[in-house]
Amino acid sequence: MAAITQKGDGACLSIRVQPRSSRSGVAGMYGESIRICLKSAPVDDAANQECCQLLSKILGVPKSNVTVQSGRTSRSKILRVDGLTASAVGEILAPYLETSVPPAP
Repeated sequence: MAAITQKGDGACLSIRVQPRSSRSGVAGMYGESIRICLKSAPVDDAANQECCQLLSKILGVPKSNVTVQSGRTSRSKILRVDGLTASAVGEILAPYLETSVPPAP
């Protein structure tokens, strides 16, 4: 799966989260997924909420437009962003995705 795909009137992002990081932000690519570092621990849905909030701020959409579509309890997730096309999301995230980290074996 490509990291950013078009699904109906929104975009779906394949992401790989790294909870309990020293700072939050988009950290490039992780194989075929977008790597996102989060300060929050994966407890009581805090990391998922921080991830959605971070992406909504970067993409300039309301928090309610970014939802976890699958992988709520996994590090690998699919997030849906309503109100933006996949190409628009790709353009906004392009500066963050220039670095890449190979996936662990």
